[in-house]
Amino acid sequence: MPRPILATIHPAALQHNLARNRQAAPDAKVWAVVKANAYGHGIERVFDGLRSADGFALLDLAEAWRVRELGWRGPILLLEGVFEARDLELCSRLDLWHTVHCDEQIDMLAACKTHVGHRVFLKMNSGMNRLGFTPERYRSAWARLNALPQVDEISLMTHFSDADGGQGIAAQMACFAEVTRDLPGERSLSNSAASLRHADAVAASDWIRPGISLYGSSPDHPEHLAADWGLQPAMTLAAKIIAVQDLAQGTSVGYGSRFVADVPMRIGVVACGYADGYPRVCPSGTPVLVAGVRSRLVGRVSMDMIAVDLTPVPQAGMGSEVTLWGRAGNGVVLGIDEVAQAAGTLGYELMCALAQRVPVQVSD
Repeated sequence: MPRPILATIHPAALQHNLARNRQAAPDAKVWAVVKANAYGHGIERVFDGLRSADGFALLDLAEAWRVRELGWRGPILLLEGVFEARDLELCSRLDLWHTVHCDEQIDMLAACKTHVGHRVFLKMNSGMNRLGFTPERYRSAWARLNALPQVDEISLMTHFSDADGGQGIAAQMACFAEVTRDLPGERSLSNSAASLRHADAVAASDWIRPGISLYGSSPDHPEHLAADWGLQPAMTLAAKIIAVQDLAQGTSVGYGSRFVADVPMRIGVVACGYADGYPRVCPSGTPVLVAGVRSRLVGRVSMDMIAVDLTPVPQAGMGSEVTLWGRAGNGVVLGIDEVAQAAGTLGYELMCALAQRVPVQVSD
């Protein structure tokens, strides 16, 4: 019998979350962002749930190949553009749109020989200070691209550094609007947080770029829960209890004896650990669902096992289901953001860290 741990991907939740982003931006087209193997969910597993998007946005050519092999004939955008000149030939062959964020990428385009013009998204560094041309250099970069016969159409884009926080997007929006106000081309501005929190960014976007919200995680947790935004979990990680222990008052569980029972209690040992992608740093008290009932982690996370408190669910025992995040069998949801917060990280990281050894199924 296989080890009793399973991740489940929910296409209906992906469809719902995509529709929720469309609702937030009814006049914009939607890039479904599937970088990092669809945030750890698997591109092949999410494709059916996201195929009503207007395009797919990702990072590398291998991911683009996979999307084309799934039968997608619509737009695909390389969010970081090409990394070397020979990538442009594959962009032409696969009909990929690509970001241009530096002079070297313009140089590659100028040197390439092509019979079909490239569709490019010229990126402005409006304050994130990762990729893109500064506002002072943006228009000259646009002029260089516009003069190239290798370029068919230029769209304009930027990325917000604080759409999920108190600083907001006003300064970056004003900068982008001022520099691009008379330039032609479609605009792509809004990530998940901007799409859900900032109507002005949505109004200025011809394309929105939801990522984390497609997978059912809140882009601004803990200010808002995923449920506050009407999002549903696209991944459930669940395992089963493989042993039960009775702890006397004053006895401990796990490495380092970090958890000591202050009253007699039953604990369940669960077939999940940090080798499965569950964060080792999760402390005692991290929420779990045992048979759909909210409980807590006790003791340290081991490589292959964790222990959970069975006090709230005395009927639980060997073989009972434990939901680490996502939707339990009785419909109760444990948001991945809540688990991530306990670990001092983000839901993004937990999704992407799901280990290869964990079997994955796609629900009906």
